[in-house]
Amino acid sequence: MIGARAAAAMVTARQDDGAFGDQRWKDGTRPGQWRPTPPLFLSQGAWTGHMRPFLIPRASTFRTPPPPRLSSSAYARDLNEVKEVGSTTSTVRTQDQTEAAIWWHDRRSASWEIKRQLATTQRLDALQTARFFAMTDLIVADSGVACFSQKDLWSYWRPVTGIQLADTDGNPRTAAEPGWQSLLVTPPFPEYPSGHACGTGARMSLYRYFFGRDDIAFSGSSVDSGTTRHFTSFSQALNELIGARVWGGVHFRTADVEGAHLGEEVYRYAVRHYFRPLM
Repeated sequence: MIGARAAAAMVTARQDDGAFGDQRWKDGTRPGQWRPTPPLFLSQGAWTGHMRPFLIPRASTFRTPPPPRLSSSAYARDLNEVKEVGSTTSTVRTQDQTEAAIWWHDRRSASWEIKRQLATTQRLDALQTARFFAMTDLIVADSGVACFSQKDLWSYWRPVTGIQLADTDGNPRTAAEPGWQSLLVTPPFPEYPSGHACGTGARMSLYRYFFGRDDIAFSGSSVDSGTTRHFTSFSQALNELIGARVWGGVHFRTADVEGAHLGEEVYRYAVRHYFRPLM
């Protein structure tokens, strides 16, 4: 009865919250500007950054620094790294890196399995589990809203575009490879910051806070990779995710690092203002 009443209250509160709106991504043809990517050339999910958050005041409450300038050495390092390790034909990406890239990209996300596993292995009771799940889901949802707000702001091109058109970026440290393709299918929205890193940064920070330690072992399975990956700590998982999006060829490293920072900022705000212990 209590659960049904809580669910009804949430449904009422979320009426007209902007979910699944008709917003569209900005695209362009100038160097650095996002445009739809192969193979499907889709443009989806722009409404996410305009949805009313659950906990943070506004979608734009937390901002990332600008992505690296195309003429910078930082941009050249990012592009050349993903160009080498993230392509379908990479000869330097290891088998474990390939597996990790596919595992983290699986849209049937092992995060649900991991969340249930932690509740069991850490012996949470029903009330603790409900609190744990609520904290996780609301904080991760708001990290997505904040992240997509920044994607809309920067509208930055994906590696597959930047590498194929590197002869237009004005950077002498980069070289175009017109036929370059990423290991994974590039998501249909702008690159910066990384949405996966935003969510994982928020999630792993919350787990560390909730359990009061970082070094808790957990694992998760992926249908896409056909494997189970094992982690010895929450920070290890986040670090692997940051690399995995580069190994899959869908993100520049800076987008992953800054995405993780953004997710951590959302987490910090949430635990300062909500879910506080009863006095």
